[in-house]
Amino acid sequence: MGLHNLQPSEGSTKRKRRVGRGIGSGMGKTCTRGTKGQKARRQIHPNFEGGQTPIQRRLPVKKGFRNPNHKEFAIINLDDLERLFDAGSEVTPEKLIELGIIPGMKDGVKVLGFGELKKKLTVKAHKFSKSAAAAIEKAKGEVVTL
Repeated sequence: MGLHNLQPSEGSTKRKRRVGRGIGSGMGKTCTRGTKGQKARRQIHPNFEGGQTPIQRRLPVKKGFRNPNHKEFAIINLDDLERLFDAGSEVTPEKLIELGIIPGMKDGVKVLGFGELKKKLTVKAHKFSKSAAAAIEKAKGEVVTL
């Protein structure tokens, strides 16, 4: 057996259909589309759903769309930290839950920059706003991202 003897098995290959090449080919005139109807006259748009309300109109418009990957953080502001913690103490998500400041962890804890911070605190959280991190460092505190 040589490479020149190899060929595909019987019935595994088909010739390309050449339409519109004259009446003798068997695929002339109407080019295998039939005589009447939408499919014979023009192409149907790929998104056409046969008269059913299309997907872009079925999606929510007024109520919005919720991102399935959205993360929701439990938030705490600088004025809360100023009011509830003594100077030099360490603020962790566990302490915040223990004190009842935040109801639960959700996807993490985020510190926001509302209010003023004058005490030196070590704050451990999952996220910080730029203003909050700057205010904590300005008060000679420490920002630790978990």
